[in-house]
Amino acid sequence: MEEYTKVTELFGCDVFNDSVMKARLPGKVYKELKKIMAEGGELSMEVADVVAHEMKEWAIDKGATHFTHWFQPLTGVTAEKHDAFITAPREDGKVLMSFSGKELIKGEPDASSFPSGGLRATFEARGYTTWDCTSPAFVRHDAAGGILCIPTAFCSYTGEALDQKTPLLRSMEAINTQALRLLRLFGNTTSKRVIPSVGAEQEYFLIDKEKWRQRKDLIYTGRTLFGAMPPKGQEMDDHYLGTIRQRVSAYMKEVNEECWRLGVTAKTQHNEVAPAQHELAPIFAPANIAADQNQIMMRILKKVASRRGMRCLLHEKPFAGLNGSGKHNNWSLTTDDGINLLEPGKTPHENIQFLLVLTCILRAVDLHADLLREAAADVGNDQRLGGQEAPPAVISVFLGEQLEDVLEQLISTGTATHSKHGEKLETGVKTLPDFMKDATDRNRTSPFAFTGNKFEFRMVGSNDSISTCNVVLNTIAAESFRDACDRLEAAPDFAMAVHDLIKEYATEHQRIVFNGNGYAPEWAEEAKRRGLPNLPSMVDAIPALTTDRAVKLFEDFGVFTRAELESRAEIQYEVYAKAINIEAKTMIDMATKQIIPAVIHYTTVLANSVNAVKAAGAIDVSVQMDLLKKTSRLLKSANSAMSKLAKLTEQVNSNPEGRERALFMREKIVPAMEGLREPVDELEMLVDKDMWPIPSYGDLIFDV
Repeated sequence: MEEYTKVTELFGCDVFNDSVMKARLPGKVYKELKKIMAEGGELSMEVADVVAHEMKEWAIDKGATHFTHWFQPLTGVTAEKHDAFITAPREDGKVLMSFSGKELIKGEPDASSFPSGGLRATFEARGYTTWDCTSPAFVRHDAAGGILCIPTAFCSYTGEALDQKTPLLRSMEAINTQALRLLRLFGNTTSKRVIPSVGAEQEYFLIDKEKWRQRKDLIYTGRTLFGAMPPKGQEMDDHYLGTIRQRVSAYMKEVNEECWRLGVTAKTQHNEVAPAQHELAPIFAPANIAADQNQIMMRILKKVASRRGMRCLLHEKPFAGLNGSGKHNNWSLTTDDGINLLEPGKTPHENIQFLLVLTCILRAVDLHADLLREAAADVGNDQRLGGQEAPPAVISVFLGEQLEDVLEQLISTGTATHSKHGEKLETGVKTLPDFMKDATDRNRTSPFAFTGNKFEFRMVGSNDSISTCNVVLNTIAAESFRDACDRLEAAPDFAMAVHDLIKEYATEHQRIVFNGNGYAPEWAEEAKRRGLPNLPSMVDAIPALTTDRAVKLFEDFGVFTRAELESRAEIQYEVYAKAINIEAKTMIDMATKQIIPAVIHYTTVLANSVNAVKAAGAIDVSVQMDLLKKTSRLLKSANSAMSKLAKLTEQVNSNPEGRERALFMREKIVPAMEGLREPVDELEMLVDKDMWPIPSYGDLIFDV
C-alpha cells in the first residue's frame, strides 16, 4: 500500500493538469479554458495572460527557468527553442520573471530550416507554433535544469501544416463531427464529443553503451549494417516474457518513474521475443495526447538508458535475423460520456449501431488500404514488414470467429440471428478453476485486428510517430461515417435503410476481412486474387499520398490540402534517399577503415603461420592453407563489393531529387549494400575474434 501511495503522489506531479489548473486559476478563467478545450474556440488574451502567469508561477515552483514551444516537425523527432522567463534588467540591476499570454499562445521558430517538401523557399523563414491547450504543458528536468514544455502545432507563414500535430487535430475534428451525426441517428442526444482514443505499445532494444560506441553503423544509422548471427538467437523463445534482468529492471523502474511524473501512464512492461528486446505499453489517451506522450516516452527511454550505461535502439530492424521492433497502435472511438463505439456487447448481432460502425470501418480500410499502408511507411520498416515477425505489407482486417460469423449471416441471409459465445476452458487440472474463454482468439499476423472493443494497427515502426496512422484512421472512418449518414438521414425508413446499408457494406467489402495466417505464402496469392494492394516498400507506398482519391478525401475534411500532401510525398522520398545514402556511406567507411584492414592483418598472420609451420618441418599445412584461401577469396569479394557500392554512391546526386532518386537507392544501392554485407558476415565467422574490429551480435544482445 505504501508503494501505491508513492506512485499516486508521483503521477503527474510535473504536469500542468486539470487539478493544477483548478487549484491555481480563478473560477471564471478555469471554466472558459475548459470550455474551449472541450468545444473549441479562441482564447481571449485576457484569459491567456492569466493562464500564462499561473503556468509560469507553477513551473518556477518546479524549478523551471525557461519555457519552450514543444512541437513535432516533419523530421521524425521533436523540436524546441528555449527562452528564459527573465525580462530586461531594472534600474537596480535585478530582473523579473514574466510569461505573457501572447508568449503562451504563439511562438515563431525558423520554418525554413525544417522539411517542407517545397512548400516554403529557403529564404522564407517565418513559421508559427501555436498552443494545443488540449494537451497539457509539463516541466521536463534534465541537465539544462527545468524546462516548461508547451505542446504546440507548427505551421508556415501561409498556414500550411509543417508538423504532425496539426493534421492530427484536424482529423480528430473530422471524425468527431461525423461520428456525432451517426450517434444522433440512433437517438443519442447527450454525447457532445467523440474522441479517437489511442494506446501505443512501444518496443525497443537495450545494448551496452560501450559496445555501441564501437559500432559506427549503430551510431550513424541506428542499426547494424554488418553482423553474423551468433550460435543462439531467439530460437528457444526463452526471452519472451522471461525474468527481467536486474540491470534492465532498474532501468525500467527509472523509466516508469520519469513517465509517471510527466503524466504518461506507463502500465505494462516485459521482455519481447528477441534477446535484448523489451516493450512498454501505456493506458489509452485521446489521440493527440497519446501522440505527444509517445514522443515523451521515446525520449525517456533513450535518456535513462544513456544514464545507466546502455543505449536504447528504436530502429525497426537493428539486428538482421532477429525480430524487429514495432509500435502497435490500438485505436478506438469513445464519447465524452464514456460510450465506446467499438464495444460489440454480449450480443453483437443485435447491436445495430455497432454493426454500422464496424462495417463503415471495413469499408474505410478497403477503400483506402494504400493510404493505411503508407501511414506505416518508414525506411527501417522496409526490413521488418512482410517478414515472419510483423504484419505483411498487404492490408487486411482480422475480425475473429464471432464477428466473421455475424457478417456471414448478414451477407448470406440479410439478417444476423445469433452470435457465437466463448466456451468453458477446461485445463484438465482439478486445482485450477475452469473459466469462460473469449469467443475469439487473437491473430498476431494481421495488420489491422479487432481485439474486443478496439482495432490494433500493428504495422507502425518503433521509431515512427503514431500521428500519421491516426490521421489516416480518423479521416477514412470520418468519410465512411459521413457517407452512411448522408444516406440514412435522407431515408424514409431508417430501420430498413440501416439494415440494408450494413448488409451492403459487409458484402461489398468482405474481401478486406482475413482471419488466417498472414505469414503463409498462400495469403499473398489470395490477396492478389482479391485485388488487395501489395506495397512491399516505402517507395512503393508513397504515391498513395497524392492520388486523386486521397487528395479528395483529405481536402473534403480539411485535413490536408493537395499542396500539403505533395510536400509530404517529396519529404518521404527525400528521407528515404538520404537514409539509404547514409547507410551506404557508413558501410563503405567501416569496410575501408576497419573490416578490410582487419582481414588483411588476419591473412598476413595466417600466411606467416603457414610459412613458420613449413619451416619447422611440418608436412601437412592443408588446414591453414584452406582457411587462408577461403579468407582471401571472401576478402576479394568484399573489396569488389565495396568498390561497386562506392561507385554507385558517386552516382546518387546525378539522379534528380524525389521519386527518381529514391528508386535509384532502392533498386541499385540497397542490393549493392546486401552484396557487401554477405562476404563480410562470412568473414566474421572465420577471422580470429580478437582481430575482428567490431563487437559481434552475441556481444551486443547477450551482454546487457
